[in-house]
Amino acid sequence: MPTKPRITTARPAFVSRSVQTGTEYRIYVDAPDPARAPGPWPAVLLMDGDFLFDLAVEACRALVSAGRIPPTAVVGVGYGASFGEPGNLRGRDYTPTASPEEPLSGGADRFHGYLADSLWPELSRRYPLREKGRAIAGHSVGSLFVHLALASAPSIWWDNRSLLRLAAERRERSAALGGHLYLCVGADDTPSMTGDLGLLEAQLAERPFRGLRVESATFPGRDHFDVLPTSLREGLAALLGQGARQPGN
Repeated sequence: MPTKPRITTARPAFVSRSVQTGTEYRIYVDAPDPARAPGPWPAVLLMDGDFLFDLAVEACRALVSAGRIPPTAVVGVGYGASFGEPGNLRGRDYTPTASPEEPLSGGADRFHGYLADSLWPELSRRYPLREKGRAIAGHSVGSLFVHLALASAPSIWWDNRSLLRLAAERRERSAALGGHLYLCVGADDTPSMTGDLGLLEAQLAERPFRGLRVESATFPGRDHFDVLPTSLREGLAALLGQGARQPGN
């Protein structure tokens, strides 16, 4: 595969304007055939949908064909713009704290509000989705945002590892946090990625959240980019597999 994912050739299923962020998002959808699988379906909401949508669809279809997960809707949330272009606002939307490294950063709360209060309800109106069995997946800075689902090579380094502090503060407020978190990284990724993930794993193990199931994997021979097919496949299988325990079950 190429060193970095290429922008998808798929056409957006629809364009969604967020009142929370003031941004129009391109929403890519690969849904099961209702004639074969009438639903309701589990769904995975994918960050960096412009780039990861094709890889996630490929992984999901292979898992469904192998009987490892039920028919699942893959939803990519994108900007219609490449990394580094003005229209790509991942540095704003995926970061939980503001940092001088990214002038617009720190908008994750508003973006989360858009996903929870606007996009998920819109998707539920358009497609037969399960109330449970809804996952969020991301990679790198996208994983920084989605630390309640599939987090591939998460950028814990962001803003002096502010995620560790935020997780500790959340644990102080409440020991309960239902969910299923799948963490992963390529063994050949940078020491920052592999080492910082170890810090998060240790923190969650030392002071675990009640109700939060945490799984972690390191994939030999994989770096920051070529880990993606493996991380998406194994993460989706862990979160949505036929025997996986869903939050609240």
